[in-house]
Parts: sequence; structure tokens; C-alpha cells
Amino acid sequence: MLVIRADLVEEMVAHARRDHPREACGQLLGPGDSDRPERYVPMTNADDADARGSDYRFDSGEQFRVYKQAMENDEETVVVFHSHTRVPRRPLTDSGLPEAYPSVKDIEYMGLQPGVHFAIVALTGPDAEPDLRSFLLDADGEVIEDEVQVVERYMLSHTGADDVPDRS
Repeated sequence: MLVIRADLVEEMVAHARRDHPREACGQLLGPGDSDRPERYVPMTNADDADARGSDYRFDSGEQFRVYKQAMENDEETVVVFHSHTRVPRRPLTDSGLPEAYPSVKDIEYMGLQPGVHFAIVALTGPDAEPDLRSFLLDADGEVIEDEVQVVERYMLSHTGADDVPDRS
């Protein structure tokens, strides 16, 4: 399960709205071994395959700077985020709308960071209602969907995954 603060979700969605129709991307970092994201780092979509921005790719220099800063702050990547603005290239949808499900390329990226949540926000337009979903790869490399629980704050954010989110 991915437990994430509402303010972080709002930052991801706002980034996706700003960059639409290009895919937005970024990382959520948190204290080492906590599994609780504490801050959102918006990143530049370096994919320039077409003007519609139908894919995302982190700029390698920017990604290295984020990694170095995270190491200095004793943080790690908890979530990799990107948006979908069109139907992914897979035959499992016939809605004609963007779907928050990993594409083949997304799944390849997921394989590079085992244990990291991959959150996708699907938007049909900059003012549309977002669809947020999160995914992991299991030990066999199969995509599994995380349950996403959005909370106002973490009750004991420093103690890790056994915390019970505050429901106030």
C-alpha cells in the first residue's frame, strides 16, 4: 500500500495539469527505509519524441543531482511519478481516454528500481478529474497495483511502514 499525504498528491496533479498535454514527471523522496514520501521533486520531461509528449524520460543530469541531494539528506526515492495524457500503447483499454496503467516502457523503468512505487496520474485535459494509481513489480516481474491511501498527515512519519495514518 502506498500511503501519501494529500499535499503531495496536489503537487503531482498540479504539475500534470501545468504540463498537459506533455507527460509530467518527478520523484517523491522520503527518509531512508521509511516508505513515506515527504517531498515532491518535479522534474523535466526530457523525452522529445513528439510534440504531444506521449512518453516521459528523466534528464540524466537532473536525475543525478536529485540522487546526490537525496543521499546528502539521507533520503531515498519512494515514488516515481508521471502522468498519462493519452491512451497507453496497450490493447487493454477501449475507452479512448488516458489510463493510469503502466505502459511497456513504464514497466521497463519499474524493473530498474525494485521496491519503488510508480504512481501515474491520468488526465484527459488540464482541467479534468485526475485518476491516481500506483504500481510495483512483484518478484516475478509482474505488475501489481498498490492500494493508494491519501492522508492529511502521517501520524508518526519517522517510524516507517508500520505506522497507522492519522485519519483526522
